[in-house]
Amino acid sequence: MKFTHTILYVKSVERSVRFYEAAFGLSARFVHESGDYAEMETGDVSLAFVALALAKENLPLGFRDPDPKDRAPAIELTFTTDDVAAAYEKAVEAGALRLRPAAEKAWGQTVAYVRDPDGVLIELASPIQ
Repeated sequence: MKFTHTILYVKSVERSVRFYEAAFGLSARFVHESGDYAEMETGDVSLAFVALALAKENLPLGFRDPDPKDRAPAIELTFTTDDVAAAYEKAVEAGALRLRPAAEKAWGQTVAYVRDPDGVLIELASPIQ
């Protein structure tokens, strides 16, 4: 078995693609003509987006809709970078919600936190030495 995708249920696939391109420098690998599904180029594991309407078709028992006004979900995406402070500002300029600016942790790693327009928690982190 191989882990291949992380899929986020989002209000607008197009908005999410634009945000992740602008905030983190990702590029779209595939966008379905319906606009209900897209994958970003991230290496071995894809970051994908599914429109809420399609997700609700797939999961008729439902799920918690993403809401940036609600508390952060109990999962996060992490992007590693050598300049966490600059990545934090770039993400905020692209529309991310500020949570915690760059700070060094006891183990020597620098981390910052933002949320995407749908409320997904994102950690920006320096590589662990």
